[in-house]
Amino acid sequence: MSEHHNHEMHGYYTGDIHNQFVPEHYDPKNRSVIWKTFWILLFITIGEVAIAFTSLSKELLMVIFIVLTIVKAYFIVAFFMHLKHEKLSLAYCILLPFILIVYLIAMSLTEANYLNVWDLIFK
Repeated sequence: MSEHHNHEMHGYYTGDIHNQFVPEHYDPKNRSVIWKTFWILLFITIGEVAIAFTSLSKELLMVIFIVLTIVKAYFIVAFFMHLKHEKLSLAYCILLPFILIVYLIAMSLTEANYLNVWDLIFK
């Protein structure tokens, strides 16, 4: 029981009838990785806001914002959701629906363009 009271152990007690100690994987380097990721996301967001006030064309702005949003999504999923070091099969479980959703959006926009809905919404 004394090994559970060691201050080096990081974890929590389950709080159920067994009250077991569940150790957590603690790495002091993780804090610096999280702060680095925070600063990267902050600079990308500041860049997005700065780009929004430029006189670039609307189409170019949409492409830039989509690319920067995907970059930000990668950092959030990889570091804040701790999926950077997962196995490849889990990455495919996440990427496949994303790719299919992007495909669905592209097909919907193509169909909307065919029906001239695109012109009514974005012009």
